Amino acid sequence: MAELKTKRTARSVEGFLRGVEDDERQKDCRALVALMKQATGAQPEMWGPSIVGFGSYHYKYASGREADWFVAGFSPRKQNLTLYIMSGFKGAEGLLQKLGKHTTGSSCLYIKSLADVDNAALRKLVERSVAEVRKRNA
Repeated sequence: MAELKTKRTARSVEGFLRGVEDDERQKDCRALVALMKQATGAQPEMWGPSIVGFGSYHYKYASGREADWFVAGFSPRKQNLTLYIMSGFKGAEGLLQKLGKHTTGSSCLYIKSLADVDNAALRKLVERSVAEVRKRNA
């Protein structure tokens, strides 16, 4: 069984954020830190070389595979800000419709800039995602 590559590290979140070269992207990252810190009640930690994660939970699949993962997180990728939040919870579609310019993938929300989205809708998405993760993994 393959081991999960993305794990919590001791790397500095602040050092990582300082390394984000685009000033606007760095500002967005700092705003996401504040939002996710408030939504999770957890301090940011680095997961792998480029994901800022908040909180953690342990999960186990029916196959027996198990691992630790963050409750919510983000990464400033080259093309987009990638937000790692749970999808498919009740009300998610309505919030995504209010959000503004974005695309989605499997538990990923992609946005170019926080200026492109409704920040109230984004806050609610993150808060509801966190609540759903905690409910499913209690």
